[in-house]
Amino acid sequence: MKISVNNPCPCGSNKKFKKCCKIFHNGLKASSALELMKSRYSAYVVGDSKYIMKTTHKENQDFTSDIEAWSESIKEFSKNSIFNGLVILEFIDGEKEAFVTFKALITQHGNDVSFVEKSKFYKIDDEWLYHSGVID
Repeated sequence: MKISVNNPCPCGSNKKFKKCCKIFHNGLKASSALELMKSRYSAYVVGDSKYIMKTTHKENQDFTSDIEAWSESIKEFSKNSIFNGLVILEFIDGEKEAFVTFKALITQHGNDVSFVEKSKFYKIDDEWLYHSGVID
């Protein structure tokens, strides 16, 4: 989905996209797992597969060296989803490991879907990466 850089950021911050998650998509490192989680949600909204892949830990079950297939899978998910909102339920910060529990509201194939995920993040070489998530 294309959104203007002047639109509100999909992460729900009430800031313009260009002043919020887009700065991370453009290369700024997230200073916390919470920032990374929100910026990844926004990346799914706009179909930025490169950012999703770049911020995924190598131990993640979706991680693959087949970049083309992985990128296409992310883009297909984004294209077939309408992202209706993100609600942060809990953030447990740590120096090298952190957790973000969130609720995502999505419409897929005309059906409204919401799920709650507790995501685990690791900080490797001063960069936060998405490791894994458990959906409730």
